[in-house]
Amino acid sequence: MNITGSAALVTGAASGLGAATAAELVARGATVYGLDLEQAVAAAGPQPDGVTLLAADITEEAPVRAALARIDADGAVLRVAVNCAGIAPSARVLGRKGPHDLDLFRTVLHVNLLGTFNVLRLAAEAIAQHEPDADGQRGVIVNTASIAAFEGQIGQIAYAASKAGVAGMTVTAARDLAQHGIRVVTIAPGIVDTPMMAGFSDEVRAGLGASVPFPARLAQPAEFARLVTMVTEHDYLNGETVRMDGALRMSAR
Repeated sequence: MNITGSAALVTGAASGLGAATAAELVARGATVYGLDLEQAVAAAGPQPDGVTLLAADITEEAPVRAALARIDADGAVLRVAVNCAGIAPSARVLGRKGPHDLDLFRTVLHVNLLGTFNVLRLAAEAIAQHEPDADGQRGVIVNTASIAAFEGQIGQIAYAASKAGVAGMTVTAARDLAQHGIRVVTIAPGIVDTPMMAGFSDEVRAGLGASVPFPARLAQPAEFARLVTMVTEHDYLNGETVRMDGALRMSAR
């Protein structure tokens, strides 16, 4: 799939993995429409030329459809959709204050899993309207899971369940969309130096980096973004969940 000249939809684009992905796609010749919550869009700084931030709750149909309609109205051809938006609160199944809060569990699944599926289905519908390229391709959708989908740590029950769901959708979505010439690939990052890590001390961050076999450091958002572009351009990658973790296998804590 040729990135140059294509339009891309990126969720969670105001910061972290989404912002890095938007910047990398623009650098590779795409026009990017980034989605994030209204407060995140308002707080975001200047965007690279070619990136348009739109306020949208990915768990709701109407705002995502409105963003897709904006892309179409601009005359852009949507070929790429990247789901980066997500949350990662921590709570044990049974903690000092009692059992895991059910509403918290529901919220994490609502954002991470239902939100990803909502954008997946609506972006697929929009991509399918365009003419295929010479190889029969119309586009690619890249979702974000986590290595917590496979080795969730203590306190990650909701996050691990939501990301396991994202990984679990991958093959089925790829098979469902094959007839439309749309590939689906999921990336499962390890420990990435995003704003989610900002609350940790330098000592804790250094310890997390040292736990990675090689390279013994935190991953950078730009590395995730480069993997997104590689997946987009590698036409035979489909229906797969790719770990980006420096060979890390998470311990219980």
